[in-house]
Amino acid sequence: MKYNKLGNTNIDVSLICLGTMTWGEQNSEEEGFQQMDLAISEGVNFFDTAELYSVPPKKETWGITEKIIGNWLKSRKCRNKVIIASKVVGRSGMKWFRNKETRLNEQQINEAIDGSLKRLKTDYIDLYQLHWPDRQSNFFGKLGYKFEEESDFIDLKLQLEVLSDNVKKGKIRYIGLSNETPWGLMKFLSLAEKFGLPRIVSVQNPYSLLNRSYEVGMAEISIREKCGLLAYSPLAFGMLTGKYDNGAKPDGARLTLYSNMYTRYTKPKGLKYSEKFNSLAREHGLTPVQMALGFVNSRDFLTSNIIGATDLEQLKDNINSFRINLTDDVISEIEKIHDENPYPCP
Repeated sequence: MKYNKLGNTNIDVSLICLGTMTWGEQNSEEEGFQQMDLAISEGVNFFDTAELYSVPPKKETWGITEKIIGNWLKSRKCRNKVIIASKVVGRSGMKWFRNKETRLNEQQINEAIDGSLKRLKTDYIDLYQLHWPDRQSNFFGKLGYKFEEESDFIDLKLQLEVLSDNVKKGKIRYIGLSNETPWGLMKFLSLAEKFGLPRIVSVQNPYSLLNRSYEVGMAEISIREKCGLLAYSPLAFGMLTGKYDNGAKPDGARLTLYSNMYTRYTKPKGLKYSEKFNSLAREHGLTPVQMALGFVNSRDFLTSNIIGATDLEQLKDNINSFRINLTDDVISEIEKIHDENPYPCP
């Protein structure tokens, strides 16, 4: 396994991070245990979860993934071998978390942290992330920014101060952002510097061959400010595995089960360009998974690539992507396809 520093910390995290959002929905606790056992044996030391999981978000299943991880940690007694990342939900409209509209205010961040600690059966969370901004902004694929004045926008400094208090209490070690914009990331960094508050060490945003929008404004910040990308959806919800090519709908697959809920990568341009990339991989003797993950792994602004799987064979293939080194010819051909339509699935 290869490892990178987590931001400006002394923590080494594996290039491959184990994503866990299927556990409790598509995967049982037993299967989650098997995945964690395999990941550890392959050198993966970084697991990512959230209070929201499992996915798709439902009142009946939120928090289950953290419970599965907590039960595994208790069973395996290996807390010191794993870097655990979790998240607090932003403004969402989903009122089942704390019986009210979710907001990134002091009370709810504190309650969320305590809840995650209890479910994870641990005294601390290594990396705690704001799952998405509390403010009106562009995330989850939204383009064409239009400013909207907000009377109840929760100040970023307040959010940072609440997280700082929890760092001081030892409940969390480091903080990160997710689904964030260049303005948000730089604002958090400047506030931390100005007021002596904890610094952002990572950003968890989407990144794949179908969605390279992170390169526009965020990648430079990641490198210059040492707060690298934790790439989620590197296989574009499976579109870059080839299993959905030519209109296929494999039994039990996420986009078969939840086709009406997740359309970010299944619109006409997503279908067209995923098949182009998948064909390119095969032409060069690679599987679509190897090329897609190998490309993400090669980015110099990346800290860790968050992969997920519903079975052990998929998981092993995804983990082993760290061994793939794409040739200059493959990269050149990828860029030609990219130039045709730079952001088919923002």
